[in-house]
Amino acid sequence: MAIDWKGVFPALTTKFTAKDELDLKLFGKNLDVQLASGVNGIILGGSLGEASVLSLEEKEKLVKYAVDAVEGRVPVVLNIAEGSTKEALAQAAYAKRWGAQGLMALPPMRYSADHRETVAWFKTLADSTDLPIMIYNNPVDYKTLVTLDMFEELAECPNIQAVKESTRDVSNVTRMINRFGSRYKLLCGVDTLAMEELLMGADGWVAGLVCAFPAETVAVYRLVAAGRIEEALAIYRWFLPVLELDIHSKLVQYIKLAEVHTGIGSEYVRAPRLSLVGQERERILKVIGEGVATRPVLPDYLSIRLAKTLA
Repeated sequence: MAIDWKGVFPALTTKFTAKDELDLKLFGKNLDVQLASGVNGIILGGSLGEASVLSLEEKEKLVKYAVDAVEGRVPVVLNIAEGSTKEALAQAAYAKRWGAQGLMALPPMRYSADHRETVAWFKTLADSTDLPIMIYNNPVDYKTLVTLDMFEELAECPNIQAVKESTRDVSNVTRMINRFGSRYKLLCGVDTLAMEELLMGADGWVAGLVCAFPAETVAVYRLVAAGRIEEALAIYRWFLPVLELDIHSKLVQYIKLAEVHTGIGSEYVRAPRLSLVGQERERILKVIGEGVATRPVLPDYLSIRLAKTLA
């Protein structure tokens, strides 16, 4: 499946049972709501998906389940976040074998690679697979900035097609477009900057709070794409206090708690993460509760006519 890197791509949480096992039934319930809400693809095994504490067997089960459940309606993308090139290549090969249609890839983990090493990392990965790749550029959390000069060298790899833009610098969208035109598809990776980056020319949104609020997330994207800015802005302004749960080290716990309150998730996380308690829990519940209580009535956003590649 070729990937049209546009629209909303949820970075899905991984659902666990009280016994710390994969809860595929609950994952499937959330996935069904995502698809019904009009998402354009799904991403598994990201930071929000707690990939660093998943076994290889669990990743395989998760990907195969998603591929079967999606039935080709949207692409299934697996994140690659490894410390060694050898393991990154192995994960890419597994993704292909399991049926994933694309990869999202971070720079090397636990080592701050320089320019030459970062370019070599991504080129080696790209050369090892025919799967399309989205580079995850997040220097705030992962300490390696993929620079414009690096992207210049990576442009020779045809399957490096998109960028999850998480530099938290909105103007980087313009820099990328000025330098590369439409060579790379750009997807905002920071919930609190999504509408701003869409208005500056980003092609889509790799979203976090979509896990709990899929309809509102897709509505914002589709309204912006259709030029219905005031309608999108009204939803986005309501959404922002909740979206700020995405930019915290405990985003997994926060977003899973939001999923509970919209009926499509559970709080169970895997150690070393722990579920929220005390004042912190009450503070986050207040934010979520206010959001749920004032949830806006959405227009019929799925009927909005967009260009074919945006639909």
